[in-house]
Amino acid sequence: MSLVQELITGGTDSSSVTVEWAMSELLRKPEVLAKVTEELDRVVGRGRLVGEGDIPSLPYLDAVVKETMRLHPVVPLLIPRVSREDTAVAGYDIPRGTRVLVNVWAIGRDPAVWGDAAEEFRPERFVVAGGEAADVKGQDLRLLPFGAGRRMCPAHGLGLRM
Repeated sequence: MSLVQELITGGTDSSSVTVEWAMSELLRKPEVLAKVTEELDRVVGRGRLVGEGDIPSLPYLDAVVKETMRLHPVVPLLIPRVSREDTAVAGYDIPRGTRVLVNVWAIGRDPAVWGDAAEEFRPERFVVAGGEAADVKGQDLRLLPFGAGRRMCPAHGLGLRM
């Protein structure tokens, strides 16, 4: 399989898993489903499909997607990394050259980061007036569905569009 085919397959498979989790969460929370449906009806209407140009005008839908990726990351453990220098994290010494795994699933459910209701589906966490609550492009280490840095998912742009 060529690299392009792998990118497209990875992007679409990952996207379909995220959409399935989002639908599952929305069915469990009818009030959230009603809010996102109202936003879609108001911005897009029922006579056409959502276009890429509509996305900036759909902040609540964006919040639903981010909350879904927080609770249900497609890849719960990022690709292993090797520490470049001696360091300490949360009281643990990590020598240079140690293979390190980042547990995105645990970060997304950490009450120290997300509060006491970290296990609950609450898109409102990502609704911020006049700004963006969390970046999914590797800049905000609370939410890393695509990883971060030079080795983040090369298809993150495709994944977000899907």
